[in-house]
Amino acid sequence: QVQLVESGGGLVQPGGSLTLSCAASGFTSGGYVMSWYRQTPGKERELVAYILLDGKTRYADSVQDRFLISRDATDTTYLQMNNLKPEDTGMYYCGARHSSYNYVPNFWGQGTQVTVSS
Repeated sequence: QVQLVESGGGLVQPGGSLTLSCAASGFTSGGYVMSWYRQTPGKERELVAYILLDGKTRYADSVQDRFLISRDATDTTYLQMNNLKPEDTGMYYCGARHSSYNYVPNFWGQGTQVTVSS
């Protein structure tokens, strides 16, 4: 049973930084593509970033050059968020897909709230 647990959200002022973590357990062999999504009330969940097994990454245009996704050998995935803007506010979800290239998750965490406000 795959479980994903996010942490690191909170309240931060515009221009500030936060780092989200996603601790994974229950992974089977073969590798997982990891991703971060966010959602605000009344809107669909949107892709923020993903990282493939070979380390290649992709970002939404709105976060390019401000956010950095990474993963380590303990099956923890991070999202370093810099120069945060009020429009980055939302619930951030970690996702996992048992694949080498498909980033659409079939496992989700419970989410962690990020609020950017002065």
